[in-house]
Amino acid sequence: MLHVDIPSRSDIERLIAVRAPACVSIYLRTTPVTQDAQKDRIELKNLARTGLDQLRANEADKRAVAAIEEALDDLVDDDEFWRFQANSLAVLATPEATRTFRLASRLEPMVEVSDRFHVKPLLRAMTVPQTAFVLALAQGAVRVVEVSADLPAFEVAVHGMPRDAASAVGKASIADRSPSGRIQGGEGQKVRLRQYARQVDHALRDLLGGREIPLILAASPPLDAIFRSVNTYPHLAAEGIRGATERLSDAELAQAARGVLDALFRAELERVRGLFAARAGQGRTTTDIAQAARAATFGAVDTLLVDIDQVVPGTIDDEGRVALDDGAPSARTYGVVDQIAARSLAAGARVLGVRRGDVPGGGSLAAILRYPF
Repeated sequence: MLHVDIPSRSDIERLIAVRAPACVSIYLRTTPVTQDAQKDRIELKNLARTGLDQLRANEADKRAVAAIEEALDDLVDDDEFWRFQANSLAVLATPEATRTFRLASRLEPMVEVSDRFHVKPLLRAMTVPQTAFVLALAQGAVRVVEVSADLPAFEVAVHGMPRDAASAVGKASIADRSPSGRIQGGEGQKVRLRQYARQVDHALRDLLGGREIPLILAASPPLDAIFRSVNTYPHLAAEGIRGATERLSDAELAQAARGVLDALFRAELERVRGLFAARAGQGRTTTDIAQAARAATFGAVDTLLVDIDQVVPGTIDDEGRVALDDGAPSARTYGVVDQIAARSLAAGARVLGVRRGDVPGGGSLAAILRYPF
């Protein structure tokens, strides 16, 4: 099992706001297999040494460097911490505090040192949907399972949820004839299944009202189509889970749901790429770092896709002018694409952390603008 800590948008915004003479951002790949974690500790120690050397080369305050070194050494030596890991680890340290995030994505190892944190790799966790509700719906039973990245899947108690189709319509069996004889046979069963589905949809309103979390339907024909015809929740996933859901455990439903979440991400990414192509003809896109920096600074970015793995060192001034640095890694610079993402987020833009192959144009970034800029 992966043990993860998913940063929220507010977490990332707080990290973006940090300014300190010494900020160390470390990303490394890890393993959830506890007995294999020793090499991950060594990797963290080596990356930490690289970062501390950069601070010393920049003549950072010795007490600040010593405080960060002590915090990172403590983390390396914390046996309990290394018992529970995922596929990557983010460590963000200042002399005053250290934050860690265990991530499901496999990130490229890196260390960045500056007066601010390097947060772009964390955007991946915010970009790919991590949570969902699964509605396991069958004639004989119904349950709602919450799926998240950092906890085991579990069944949610929903007030007013019927036990099954028969109890929902007040019958011993949905095959019973009505007193008038009108509701009978296959058509009669569909009528009662629709009544059942409406009760399920009604019960879900208190749980789902105001949320934007995907609802994934796990049901077989004809109940899957019947529920979709009466559903009122706008975030019901188009793709569902087929099969005898009564026999699937909560964990098995969660595993199937993650495949649906991946498909939702790919579909949304294709939608954004299509929008980028459409806006390109209107002069409302850019893949140029300098232009994107200016647009982000003045709040002109609507949607930004960034390559989470590459670092482009340099600086951006208050007017959005970029100065790139082709020299060795230094505490005097930072990742300019990271800063473009930060400024875009601060102006209310949607920022997606993706792999380079998913960035239109195949560069470091691609921006959809609110207006020609």
